[in-house]
Amino acid sequence: MDFPSFLTSLATSFILFAVLMLLFTWLSRKPGNAEVYYPNRILKGMNPVEGGYMTRNPFAWMREAMSSSETDIINMSGVDTAVYFVFLGTALGIFVFSGIVLLPVLLPVAATDHTIRAGNSTSKGTFNELDKLSMGQVGNSGARLWAFIVATYWVSIVSYVFLWRAYKHVTELRAKALTSPEVRAEQFAILVRDIPSVSEGQSKKEQVDSFFSAIYPETFYRSMVVTDNKKVNKIYEELEGDKKKLARAEAIYVESKNTNPDALKPSHKTGFLGIIGKKVDSIEFYNDKIKELIEKLEAEQKVTLKEKQQSSAIVFFNSRLAAASASQNLHAPMVDTWTVIDAPEPRQLIWTNLSKKFYQRIIRQYVVYVVVFLTIFFYLIPIGFISALTTLDNLVKLLPFLKPIVTRTAIKTVLEAFLPQLALIIFLTLLPMFLLFLSKAEGIPSQSHVTRAASGKYFYFIVLNVFIGVTLAGTLFTSLKSIQHDPNSIFSVLARSLPQNATFFLTFVALRFFVGYGLELSRIVPLIIFHLKKKYLCKTEAEIKEAWAPGDLGYATRFPNDMLIMMIVLCYSVISPIIIPFGVVYFGLGWLLLRNQALKVYVPSFESYGRMWPHIYTRMIATLILYQVTMLGYFGVKKFKPTPVLFPLPIFSLLFAFICQKKFHRFFVSPALEVVSHELKEVPNMEIVYRSFIPPCLSAGKHNEHQFEDALSHVSKPGSSSV
Repeated sequence: MDFPSFLTSLATSFILFAVLMLLFTWLSRKPGNAEVYYPNRILKGMNPVEGGYMTRNPFAWMREAMSSSETDIINMSGVDTAVYFVFLGTALGIFVFSGIVLLPVLLPVAATDHTIRAGNSTSKGTFNELDKLSMGQVGNSGARLWAFIVATYWVSIVSYVFLWRAYKHVTELRAKALTSPEVRAEQFAILVRDIPSVSEGQSKKEQVDSFFSAIYPETFYRSMVVTDNKKVNKIYEELEGDKKKLARAEAIYVESKNTNPDALKPSHKTGFLGIIGKKVDSIEFYNDKIKELIEKLEAEQKVTLKEKQQSSAIVFFNSRLAAASASQNLHAPMVDTWTVIDAPEPRQLIWTNLSKKFYQRIIRQYVVYVVVFLTIFFYLIPIGFISALTTLDNLVKLLPFLKPIVTRTAIKTVLEAFLPQLALIIFLTLLPMFLLFLSKAEGIPSQSHVTRAASGKYFYFIVLNVFIGVTLAGTLFTSLKSIQHDPNSIFSVLARSLPQNATFFLTFVALRFFVGYGLELSRIVPLIIFHLKKKYLCKTEAEIKEAWAPGDLGYATRFPNDMLIMMIVLCYSVISPIIIPFGVVYFGLGWLLLRNQALKVYVPSFESYGRMWPHIYTRMIATLILYQVTMLGYFGVKKFKPTPVLFPLPIFSLLFAFICQKKFHRFFVSPALEVVSHELKEVPNMEIVYRSFIPPCLSAGKHNEHQFEDALSHVSKPGSSSV
């Protein structure tokens, strides 16, 4: 990419961001759009007008985001969101303090070295202006390279300092959250899996109760044996769907009566998609069907509670200290029986995975790893192909008929600025749902753990396929003939490719923070979808609320995408320091803009009290080691004799990671007893705690409440044979 194309890409991206920010300022002031721009506040009963809702100042949201405290973030969006901002702040701090030294030192060193420029130019006799500021223009020997050696150490030291401070801070955040005097149901429960076979004449419930009451006679409260809810859940979902349809039919009838007193009741056909079959009165039809489904649900609930018990259970204690202690203890000599972990939030539980056996989970895990490996490997081929083909020269070679069009200066400039980056971004949107499916298939019991697992898989994917794949594939594609004639030239080819690819990644990062964050702030797509649904599809308040439901931050893809930017900027920070300001803007703008979204828009779907952090930290360390190995390889290819002075860096990083893991990690696996031993502000109502874990399909749809209470009592009382 030449310099004008780079400037075009940057300027266009900035203009798009400015336009989208102005759109946000204008649209967010419209009262009819409040549900799109302030859903978190609305759901918490707050007035959207608070904090500058009606202001015309396009920068008012920035002021509110900057003035908000970490406590505000936790109150509005939880500890996990606060931990995400610790990650953004850590990456921002690393790049700011690295840039303070690297930019004023390395840019002049590279710009004033004429060794490469005098003796070597590109095939067209031109020299990319951005390449003048990269390490690629410094000679292969001489004192100037020592500046880059020192810079490599400086970036590493800065990273160690910020990572240590971040780990310590997140540990304090988690401790403070778990120390809270508020009653949280999950702190009084443990999840027990791999329950052994029941002795003859004993029920599963009796087995669990007798086992834990013997070990914890004073603190054991009761147990809830997990059941196979597949059939009852299907009936429940059908019932809930028909209730929505009934509410919709009634709303349509009321609306039509207001405009026409003689309006008929809504009707529909009972056949395929409502197109064929008998025509019926919708209100009467759904009323009758709901009554029928309620009776069917009650009958299936009783069968499920008594006859479909699984080999797992949730065990409750009347003390959170006892529950935390039990979650950390070994309860049987064999690792594949009475496996115990602390219980996740009730809303997080993946009920279908709770009954998966110990060895079944292990086999599933390794099968998923193989599938992920194959996915990553085979994705490398199309991504490399796309990154190679979307360069304009290669595209013209493949499709010669495009040459008259793409050789026009204006079209060429725009295509060079955006084509490769857009192709890559679109390609990456196809994968996350598949990785979430694979993670769930491992048998993981909670949604937050599935999110962490999917995030990890996505991270490995983007490392191999985006960073390494894009860096190498395009170069190998264009240099294949020269490598065939001289295989040893592959190393020099790859060495040259690193600085040359810096321009691609500069525009990639710029596109992500200007256009990506512009769309994030303006919420144009959710706004359009909401108003279309509200106008043409929604008839009830529940449907309208469902149409503007914001969802959460989407950690499964957001973390890996941010880690990709961190990896790109870190690995190129010394090779091409001009990329550092782009990293600073990306994480600085992200910290600011997403703070606004966390306070006003997104609603967390789970709370793990910072358990995501060790996952983030491990990948930040991996990114740091990749940066150090990249610099080792690049210096080695340049045949700089003092290169071995960089060998200690990866060792230091591994040692640093080992120390942090030993000091901090255990607290993120199990709650510390010192933390949960603090007194609560009120005595917990254990019946409420217990009921919060009952699946909706087992606690809904009853006309006769006493009838279900009888069934529930079989679950609750020691010695019963239900759930």
